[in-house]
Amino acid sequence: MSVPSATKRLTIRDIGRLRQRAEPIAMLTAYDSVMATLVDQSGIDIILVGDSLGNVVLGHETTLKVTLADMIRHAAAVARSTEHALVVCDMPFGTTTDPETALRSAVDILQHSGVQAVKIEGGLSMVPVIKRLTDYGIPVMAHIGLMPQAVHQLGGYYTHGKAAESADRLSREARALEEAGAFAIVLECIVAEVATAITAELAIPTIGIGSGPGCAGQVLVINDLIGLNTRPAPSFAKPRADAAGLVRTAVADYVAETKASALQKRAGAA
Repeated sequence: MSVPSATKRLTIRDIGRLRQRAEPIAMLTAYDSVMATLVDQSGIDIILVGDSLGNVVLGHETTLKVTLADMIRHAAAVARSTEHALVVCDMPFGTTTDPETALRSAVDILQHSGVQAVKIEGGLSMVPVIKRLTDYGIPVMAHIGLMPQAVHQLGGYYTHGKAAESADRLSREARALEEAGAFAIVLECIVAEVATAITAELAIPTIGIGSGPGCAGQVLVINDLIGLNTRPAPSFAKPRADAAGLVRTAVADYVAETKASALQKRAGAA
């Protein structure tokens, strides 16, 4: 007979309680078993299996080429390697075109990966999609502001909410997504004052990325946090380590040691 784990996995109710008692929520991405285990053991509240894996893991310029199969594969690795954090999986480009398509995709994700929730990018157009999923019993984290899946329609990557019209639209979107049933909402690259105001308007937690300190929580791509990149991290991300430097040094030392050993053997045989 299997023995239940002593570790209790966080639920969306637990995340809601963090918001109620004004305890900041910490979220990071992870895409594979080893990283997910390390992040989970470090006490993170939420792990996001983001479609940013397209950039970070698969080498694509945008997230648009990430497929549902990609997300399920990586989300399953993360879910089965964690015990504490709530695990959320991004719904990739093309899977939320209408409520029924989104429902089928979300069911596939939950059934085949073992995650506890999905994340959906989009504003007012996603209200019926999120309502359909939450009515069906699927927890949804919303996402507004800079939306990488809409990079071409938005015209690039930039800060949102600078103009009064933009700030008002973001506020209306956030309130509508909360009403549709989202349990939390990511605010990406939104003017800090606007993000703070939206946070104050909502009962559900806001998770900021590049949106200032006034959100209920923060999220970063794990590679940006630990300095495991081949390109500079975004300006709002402060690397806490130089993992890329450690890798380069370790590999260079290994190469040098291996080649030196071979030279010594040849010299000894001469």
